[in-house]
Amino acid sequence: MKLINEQTFSLKGLNVHSVPTEKFKTNTLILKVLGPLSEEDVTLRALLPYVLQNGTKTHPQASQFRSYLDELYGASLAVDLSKKGESHIITFRLEIANEKFLKDSTPLLEKGIQLLSEVLLHPVTDNGAFEKTTVEKEKRALKQRIQSVYDDKMRYASQRLIEEMCAEEPYRLPANGLKEKIDEITGETLYQYYKEILATNNIHLYILGDIEEEKLEGIVKKHFTLNEQQHKGVPAIMPHPKLTDEPKEVVEEQDIKQGKLNIGYRTNVTFNDNLYYALQVYNGIFGGFSHSKLFINVREKESLAYYAASRVESHKGLLLVMSGIDFANYNKAVSIINQQIEAMKQGEYTEAEILQTKAVIKNQILETIDTARGLIEVLYNNEVAKVDKPVDAFLDGIEKVTKEDIQEVAKLIELDTIYFLTGKEAK
Repeated sequence: MKLINEQTFSLKGLNVHSVPTEKFKTNTLILKVLGPLSEEDVTLRALLPYVLQNGTKTHPQASQFRSYLDELYGASLAVDLSKKGESHIITFRLEIANEKFLKDSTPLLEKGIQLLSEVLLHPVTDNGAFEKTTVEKEKRALKQRIQSVYDDKMRYASQRLIEEMCAEEPYRLPANGLKEKIDEITGETLYQYYKEILATNNIHLYILGDIEEEKLEGIVKKHFTLNEQQHKGVPAIMPHPKLTDEPKEVVEEQDIKQGKLNIGYRTNVTFNDNLYYALQVYNGIFGGFSHSKLFINVREKESLAYYAASRVESHKGLLLVMSGIDFANYNKAVSIINQQIEAMKQGEYTEAEILQTKAVIKNQILETIDTARGLIEVLYNNEVAKVDKPVDAFLDGIEKVTKEDIQEVAKLIELDTIYFLTGKEAK
């Protein structure tokens, strides 16, 4: 039996995914708008969804818009930005009650679909521009979001590693855009960019819940009227090779109390590849979980790190290590992390560790698809990668990983960049 039953159909300019399930009392509608990451428009794109969520032509004031959400039995709308490989993704998420569980017969699902279509297609405008007051308010808020990353040194170090590691690639750009580009944005330039998005971007609508699928196509067709897009051509997912033989080492000083040591490796494996399952198991044994080599050897045995973990960027082919250390422990920590990479190459892990890691990964996947948002994110990975890896096949792929597969992945891992954020007094 399939874990997830997903049906898809295409309307002009829109790919629709219906996911019927009786697991939730609410219906979840998620709109994904995907375009290429580019320095020219990353900041416009980061600002746009926050401007759009302020109101629609039918509910032009932010207060009216929020009141209308309350009328829909407390529906909630949120927006988000993310990167997958060289793609920049805008997400609109609407959670709305399922009318099947209500006494009155308000067609809430249709009203939700209609509202989401209005947010995307019928924004509040003023003479071919977004309203100046809304744009200026959201520009200030965007500056604060970017500043908050700088203030959170763990997130800042992760971002700086990517900027250094991918200096010649679009992936270096942060999902929230560039602070220095915000002031130049106007209601006019943002509206022109918005029209370009509708004409060129890849748009997917996910509808998940206890829904009547046979009625869905008619409802979506009624409210979503898009033109055929002239796709800009989102880059294919492919790992970038390491640009030089010598790893890059970057040390940055700030007035901080704890050092942040972040190390980036090229995996040369992405979500599309057959070895991807083995990469997931590799990462779990290396640094992904509390039984991993990084956690046990760097944090527990040597007491070198306040935290030490790794994660994989599936659509870009990166393995990223994050750790917090005392300034004086830099060389020792780098050495011990490299030793763990070498131990993975030499196959220094047991069958029991492999089995434990597989079990944790499978539990993680099952927990993820136990939430509406997580389930849709899992499905959307396939769309971004242009592959078909159903959850059942994914679980099966993890189960079939052998020690030889993990060894094959280990041979492909290449050190690219070491980034260390240290204190000014560390000298």
